[in-house]
Amino acid sequence: MRHDGTFDPLLKAIAWAVLAIAVAKVVWQWLSTSFWRWLSVDVWGWITDHPWWSALIAAPLVVVPALLAARFLVPRRYVRYLDDAFDDEAPAVLRYGMDYLDALEATEFERACAALLVRDGFTGVQHSGRAGDLGADVVAWDHLGRKVVVQCKHYAKPVGSRDVQTFNGTARPEHHADVPVMIGLNGFTRDARAFAARHDLILVDRQILHDWAQGADLYNAIDDEADRTAA
Repeated sequence: MRHDGTFDPLLKAIAWAVLAIAVAKVVWQWLSTSFWRWLSVDVWGWITDHPWWSALIAAPLVVVPALLAARFLVPRRYVRYLDDAFDDEAPAVLRYGMDYLDALEATEFERACAALLVRDGFTGVQHSGRAGDLGADVVAWDHLGRKVVVQCKHYAKPVGSRDVQTFNGTARPEHHADVPVMIGLNGFTRDARAFAARHDLILVDRQILHDWAQGADLYNAIDDEADRTAA
């Protein structure tokens, strides 16, 4: 013991080691004698005498860990393929009102856009549904086999040039998009539109979104807006 009344660290470590060894010895004796006898004789005997009750009790002990392992331990892609998931949600007549889209949360808005793509016949529709997707909220393939990468912005105001520039930096280089599409619930600023035009990005503003949500094919809605703008 030190002059201040505390134990030397080495002596303290030795004392803890001795205590740990003693506890381990007691536990091992219990496991190798009483516990093993209880498990091998009493428990096993009850199981052999009551097989149906044993199966009924054991079922949750097997099923629950398996479900937890499937949920948390089995590696899975973070995307979700929606072709089948939206069978009931995205029929050919699927339509959304703008009031409905306005009221959605950001992730729900992404899912609504994914459902519209399924309705239009796009294949392999994937929704990331998480942060860190590097701008690819939804990925799909159109009828020409082109990869369509969609970013959805559920903003209360027009999307600015900075967001469009960020999307441009990942859509083709990172995700290898053939058709990069950015959807702005409330449109885009003038600078954002100018940047998108220079870099061949497709912007779906509120008017295009309205037509698309009301039943028009996405590409047709985009072309119709281009025709109106040109006129």
